[in-house]
Amino acid sequence: MNKKYIITKNEEIQEIIKVGKKINNKYFLVFYRENNYNYSRYCISVNKKIGKSNVRNKLKRQLKDILMKNKLSINKDYVIIVRNILLTLSYDMKQEYLLNTLREEK
Repeated sequence: MNKKYIITKNEEIQEIIKVGKKINNKYFLVFYRENNYNYSRYCISVNKKIGKSNVRNKLKRQLKDILMKNKLSINKDYVIIVRNILLTLSYDMKQEYLLNTLREEK
């Protein structure tokens, strides 16, 4: 994933959480809002309770791969918070649930 697609600044992340819309389900908690770019930007957050660093990093890599292969909407910032139950799913199931969750936006 190219660096321009990643949100790294804490101030931006907190602002998206405060003023953005929310999608909440069994696998993800997603906050999103409009941005002024011609592309979408993402922040993936995995809690330390989910596993050791190699497990968390693998999960983030998989989700980034899914997001880059499937361009969804333009001009949105997403903060994706991963739930613990996602570890039990296969890659294909993670892809299906993530894409369905992001398509729920209203």
